[in-house]
Amino acid sequence: MSEERTIAELERDTRPKRIIDIRSRENFDRGTCPGAENIPLEEFDPAAVAACGRPVYLICHQGVQSQDLADELEALGCEAYSLKGGYVGYLRNRLLTMTADAGQVAQRRQKAEHSLIKKFRRQLWSPFTRALMEYKLIEDGDKIAVCISGGKDSMLMAKLFQELLRHGKQNFQAVFLVMDPGYNELNYRAVTENAKLLGVPIQTFKTEIFDTVATVGGSPCYLCARMRRGYLYSQARDLGCNKIALGHHYDDVIETILMGMLYGGQVQTMMPKLHSTNFPGMELIRPLYLVREADIIRWRDYNDLHFIQCACRLTESCASCGGTEQGSKRAQVKELIRRIAAQDPVVEKNIFRSVENVNLNTVIAYKKDGVKHHFLDGYDG
Repeated sequence: MSEERTIAELERDTRPKRIIDIRSRENFDRGTCPGAENIPLEEFDPAAVAACGRPVYLICHQGVQSQDLADELEALGCEAYSLKGGYVGYLRNRLLTMTADAGQVAQRRQKAEHSLIKKFRRQLWSPFTRALMEYKLIEDGDKIAVCISGGKDSMLMAKLFQELLRHGKQNFQAVFLVMDPGYNELNYRAVTENAKLLGVPIQTFKTEIFDTVATVGGSPCYLCARMRRGYLYSQARDLGCNKIALGHHYDDVIETILMGMLYGGQVQTMMPKLHSTNFPGMELIRPLYLVREADIIRWRDYNDLHFIQCACRLTESCASCGGTEQGSKRAQVKELIRRIAAQDPVVEKNIFRSVENVNLNTVIAYKKDGVKHHFLDGYDG
């Protein structure tokens, strides 16, 4: 049987080696161990890997699938190890060390902040401020609840808002709001430790959403999302806010457009801002609307940051809890876009622009305020 090794043992092994993350591409993009390459389990060829002539370290979610695969490589004569605890164990180890040294924390925070307006100014700061202006997301006197789930997107958004308050016009207020819907201990600690590391003064409140939707038959995702949104609106309103900011980015937008067409039979998009129908006077804004996910990942990796991947503890797709996150419609659409864009990069931009260039004279029917209009209505008139 192959041997398990800790992250400390992996780091002490200075020999040329391969570190292979066998999770899905989507999970790999959300975070992995330093130096790891991605070969998803379904694409893994043991014979080809065994022939590389180097020690191989394998990473999965919690060290189960990687152990089985390491055994298979050992049988082929390859020196192979499974990372103990998988990527979840790596995250747990990072949490124990990342805020221990106050001096190091200050340096890392400064680097993360400086990189936003220097190294990643064109990729992150500029599209962030452009979205604010183009879609008029912030107005004088706003008090905005910047909602932080603990993932890379919402944490980046929080830092961008801090930079805006520091360097931009201080014509609004911001509250950095974290809702605990029933996180497991690892996820909750990851959120709070990352906020501490990055200097984000979060306000937290607890709900029992996960416990409530756990009894729902089938997929609880729709109900969970609605409940989370409602709690955020309610808490933000109680804090005197008139807007909530969510961390959806450009890639979320184009995936939503394509999902609507492929699975919903409709042309629609994720809007940059919306008036709340259930909370009069409240508005939802999406300041990362023009920011690419790949650039968020580059900022995260450049600053050696590790965020929670999936807050959910109810479904088999939960990355943090050891699931595979295979088969979701969004994951399928993300992979479809990735493959097409690899051949023609303009495709992504065209998907985004498609909902800005709708010609009503060339569509069969459309809805406006719930009323359906058909092209035959005025065809002979």
